Amino acid sequence: MDSVQSLNSEQRSQFIVRVDHSRTPYSKMKRVYSSFKSPLQVPGSTKVNPEEEVSGLKKKRDQLDREISLLEAEGYNMEELDHHIDKLHEYNDIKDIGQSLLGRIAALRGTTTRDLYSHFGLDLDD
Repeated sequence: MDSVQSLNSEQRSQFIVRVDHSRTPYSKMKRVYSSFKSPLQVPGSTKVNPEEEVSGLKKKRDQLDREISLLEAEGYNMEELDHHIDKLHEYNDIKDIGQSLLGRIAALRGTTTRDLYSHFGLDLDD
């Protein structure tokens, strides 16, 4: 082990570490190296009947229509809400670009984005 520590980083990166996968640290999982199974997969026995699915979607649509009617009764206008949503998307796109630029400036200066926020007088919560 001492011989590895005496090597420079380039020489150390050339070492290949072989791991014995037949023994792993204690795990409650029986098969650590089993194939990946997505939690989003639906088992075959729980498939929904198409008629039930359509019925559920109609109920959801009716519920959303009722919510829209309530909002309109409170004085909200759908076109106005759509306009505000579009403006929020535009704001978020511009903010993402600004965050990206701050990240690049921080990388070039060798500092953190947090430091740049204070340098440019920005609030971290923005």
